[in-house]
Amino acid sequence: MRVHVCGVRGSTPAPGVAFARYGGHTSCLAVAADGAVPSLILDAGTGIRRVTGLLDGRAFDGSILLGHLHWDHTQGLPFFAAGDRPDARTTLYLPAQGDPVEVLSRFMAPPHFPIPPTSLRGTWRFEGLEAGDHEIEGFSVLALDIPHKGGRTFGYRVSDGRSSLAYLSDHNPVALEPGEHGLGPHHETALRLAEGVDVLVHDAQHTAEELPDKAAFGHSAAEYALTLAEAAGARRVLLFHHDPNRTDDEEDALLARFGESPIPVDAAREGQVLEL
Repeated sequence: MRVHVCGVRGSTPAPGVAFARYGGHTSCLAVAADGAVPSLILDAGTGIRRVTGLLDGRAFDGSILLGHLHWDHTQGLPFFAAGDRPDARTTLYLPAQGDPVEVLSRFMAPPHFPIPPTSLRGTWRFEGLEAGDHEIEGFSVLALDIPHKGGRTFGYRVSDGRSSLAYLSDHNPVALEPGEHGLGPHHETALRLAEGVDVLVHDAQHTAEELPDKAAFGHSAAEYALTLAEAAGARRVLLFHHDPNRTDDEEDALLARFGESPIPVDAAREGQVLEL
């Protein structure tokens, strides 16, 4: 399984030279089976624009999983060129919450945008996904509800039978309780998603020091990602959903905090490829 990191920021894109090394696009990963082009996309932030360049000129033929419906996870959808062409085939899944087209049209339709989702070219299906186990594009996908402010939110576990990835891009465990270290508890769904995975991609928008003032925003401290990985037996951590105001140098400094971690830790960068 090959995972292409296409967008790493949270909340809003972060353009400019101070953000160039890690990247300024919002949340998107593209997953490919060995030897194939990506067929499964996790989130459709502005980073989805990068997926077109991974397809060798072909139309997209696959599925998109949305973790939730905030702008930074959906705003790239109408700008995904490989999915907006007559020969494309796309199934878009979102956490079930009413009619999926009606829900998506609240952000993508006049007067907020020129066209609704149903006007994208190609063959599109829009499906509400329930929590549980699914087979999507040849991958085993576990979708589970995780706490995040402002709408139903899923974390995902994706496996090809040999390797596995956990994706908790927006996660606010302190909404449940403070937990042992004030960072939130290692609750059941988080542990199930992260158990023994090859890589845990996890919300790291805040630091432990920032969290008390920013917990109401709905995100995690980077330190929580490490404690969850240790509790769940994850083999590697990829810090994700970087604060849009955190510069590359500041991201370097955050990453340096974990230099002595028993579990390898990296910060997600656009263009990064994970071979699992």
